[in-house]
This record gives sequence, C-alpha cells and structure tokens, in this order.
Amino acid sequence: MKIVRRLYDWVLSWAETPYGAWALFIIAFAESSFFPIPPDVLLIALCLGKSEKCMKYAAICTAGSVLGGMAGYALGWGFWSSVDQWFFDYVPGFHEDGFEKVQVIYQEWDFWFVFVAAFTPVPYKVVTITAGVFGLNFFMFFVATVIGRAARFFLVAGMIKKFGEPVKAIIDKWFNLLTILFVFLLIAGFYVIKVVLGH
Repeated sequence: MKIVRRLYDWVLSWAETPYGAWALFIIAFAESSFFPIPPDVLLIALCLGKSEKCMKYAAICTAGSVLGGMAGYALGWGFWSSVDQWFFDYVPGFHEDGFEKVQVIYQEWDFWFVFVAAFTPVPYKVVTITAGVFGLNFFMFFVATVIGRAARFFLVAGMIKKFGEPVKAIIDKWFNLLTILFVFLLIAGFYVIKVVLGH
C-alpha cells in the first residue's frame, strides 16, 4: 500500500509541472495495460488548476487511454504467452483463476463488458489484455473503449469545470459508487427492453 500511495503522490505531482498534459497522456496510456493508478487523479488536478482547459485534458486522457487499450489488446493477442507469468506475479488485478471467468463473460456480454470496464473502476487493464488473448472482435472492442473512456473522462472534467473545487471531494468519495450504480441501471434498462421485445 505504501508503494501505491507513493505512486499516487508521484502522479499528482505532475500537475505542478509544465509537462502535466504529457504526463496525463502517458499515464492514461500505461494504466490501460499495466500501471495501477488511474489517470483520473491527474485529470482532476489539472482541471482544477486550469478549468478553461478541462475538455482539452479530457480529450488527451481519452486519447492516451484508448491507445493504451489498443496496446493492451495487441499484447494479449500476440505476446501473452511470453509475459503472462510476469503479469500474474507483479501486476495488481491479474489472477490465473480469473481468466476463465472473464472468457465466459466475454461470450455473453462482449461489447457491454468492455464498455463497463472502460467507464467504471473495474481494472480496465485486465479487460484490454484478455480481449486480445481471447480474440474479441477488435472493432467492437475499439468502439466500446472509445465510448466508455470518453464518457468517463469527459464526465469528470465536465463536473470539475461546472462545480470546481467542491465537487472534488464528492468525486473522491463517491465516484466509484456512482459510476457502478449508473452502469447497473443502464444494463438493467437494456435487460428490460430485451425482455419486453422478446415477448
């Protein structure tokens, strides 16, 4: 936990430098395949510092994360057998017994599973790599990633732009719960539609 906290503080420190936007892109890219700290941390700090650039920062964060997701997919598709043990040993969120469960979920939910992982606090890196390992349709993966990541980062940036500092405490405390609730309601709504149309 001390290591994670140090990484968190290190990510946050980039907001005080002229290279904050570049750091945001790189961290968003890395988080999609192996880095443990979500880019939201730096995104929020940058948006608070320069609220007029909130949407620009959200776009940078989205671009980095989507490209990182594509890299994660490529890693899973072409190199997984060479690096799998390293991920299982050193990268949080990766467990051998969880891979089979993820494959079963893909078979039923594919697009929605990627979207939910891209939008919520679910470890997105696990999804990007396993999508490649199991050969999920790349175009579908890409679309779900763009929609999910953009929705998440522009929502955060938009809230900071509109409400400023007071909303930071709310995001820090409740963002994970609120995004999970939103996705739950979204999926429930589609399930109801499916049931109604099925009848």
